Amino acid sequence: MPGKINLRFGLGDGFQEVQVPEKNLLGVLRANEVPAGLTGEAEVRRALAEPIGSPRLREIVQPGERIAIVTSDITRPMPTWTVMPPLLEELYAAGASASDITLVFALGSHRRHNSEEMRHLAGERVWHEIACVDSDPSDCVRMGVTSTGTPVDITRTVAEADRRICLGNIEYHYFAGYSGGAKALMPGVSNREAIQRNHSMMVLPGARAGALEDNPIRRDIEEAGAVCGIDFILNVVLSEHKEILRAAAGHPVQAHRAGCAFLDALYLKDLPEPADIVLVSQGGTPKDLNLYQTQKALDNARHAVKPGGVIILIGSCREGLGERVFTEWMTTSPSPQAMIERIGRDFQLGGHKAAAIAMTLEKADIYLVSEMTDDFVRSIFLTPQPDAQSALDRAFEKLGPEASVLAMPYGGSTLPRILPKGANA
Repeated sequence: MPGKINLRFGLGDGFQEVQVPEKNLLGVLRANEVPAGLTGEAEVRRALAEPIGSPRLREIVQPGERIAIVTSDITRPMPTWTVMPPLLEELYAAGASASDITLVFALGSHRRHNSEEMRHLAGERVWHEIACVDSDPSDCVRMGVTSTGTPVDITRTVAEADRRICLGNIEYHYFAGYSGGAKALMPGVSNREAIQRNHSMMVLPGARAGALEDNPIRRDIEEAGAVCGIDFILNVVLSEHKEILRAAAGHPVQAHRAGCAFLDALYLKDLPEPADIVLVSQGGTPKDLNLYQTQKALDNARHAVKPGGVIILIGSCREGLGERVFTEWMTTSPSPQAMIERIGRDFQLGGHKAAAIAMTLEKADIYLVSEMTDDFVRSIFLTPQPDAQSALDRAFEKLGPEASVLAMPYGGSTLPRILPKGANA
């Protein structure tokens, strides 16, 4: 009998196992091998000592200056608790006082944290040593406007600081190209009006995962960063298991580009052809708590599936859809096409992810393995499946026994790129 390959996909706190016929499997997208180097806090210290395109932070900061450090909120895997101690030591070496330093959690359009969540993100030392606050979209300072008309509205604590340091992890972003860099400011510590203006460009050519120089949204983000002023960034690239593999520190664009190049070496996956069936997961908790977050893996899978194919999306979604506007669009739209038409005339933050799902549905069917009820899943234009194996069996019934299969166990991290015919993968 032909052999079968056993694959495992994270789903919430558990996993789903699938048997795929070996003859059908095009590949399993995992991180590429990279040369071993420093990891974790040791790598952060190296990056701080060897900044890219910038003097060391201790040479930039002056005693008595007010310093705002912007970091990610709880929906992101950024290990702020690991990064902050060496960063604080660098600031103290410049003569900064703990009382002059504030750690600001960039909420974007997300909910506020409770004190225990902030404490967890900051780490015990930092929590007790410096002020830790959420950004406040209701109290922003307008620092200017970008050339595309995006207001540079920045939360007051950051806007009024003498020095601004941006933290973040770099991963692929489905329309900003990559996370990290100036994205900590816009959308991180901005308000809904500004974020909607910036994100409305998601429908333009170039606004796609893995794109930088020709990406209108990334250009706008970096222009907003220049208007506000970023003195230093410290970005990290994480392994599939959330360990720091590389840190890039220094100039807000040059250091970010170096981090993006490392991410590509790790997670950009060249493929000779798309697949009929793509099995994809975010990797489990916390990235699949709701469909709003799980959509990131879905969008990466869209690049790898053939028109008319099937994407099998594996994600707990135990908290449901996950965002108010996204929920309204997904539950009240008469069709996927209606969401695409609506985003063109009425851009709304949250609705943008509904439109992205609708654009994927134009290309392929989406079978969803989740904790949501079947009737509800059908009502949002997706096809519910009881488990990943049943979903794969159903896809073979639809597309035939010879259908090709691609597996993406960490779909939010790995980015497929289909090579032109004749190119080598």
